[in-house]
Amino acid sequence: MRIPVIVFLALSALASRPSVAGASEYSLVLKDHAYSPSELRIPADTKVRILITNRDATPEEFESTELNRESIVLPGQTVEVFVGPLKAGHYSFFGDFHQDTAQGRLIVE
Repeated sequence: MRIPVIVFLALSALASRPSVAGASEYSLVLKDHAYSPSELRIPADTKVRILITNRDATPEEFESTELNRESIVLPGQTVEVFVGPLKAGHYSFFGDFHQDTAQGRLIVE
């Protein structure tokens, strides 16, 4: 049985996409409108995947102007955010809906 050319080309394109499967993975949890851990250490010059899980009953937003990232995290859901590679330093993030308590920072070393 022959695979139509269009299907073959589509599968080839998917196989040749750059992979982030090798990206290091880190986790943040939102509970009681606060991030845990509030400081997350990641390596410099490396692309990383951050899984953000919301254990609160209300939505929250992961936002960072320094990282140029913004993502809504619905109650009971997990989202992934890719950052980096970053230079060594500190990068703040916050929950836009509870800015007084949902604060954190990435420590890149």
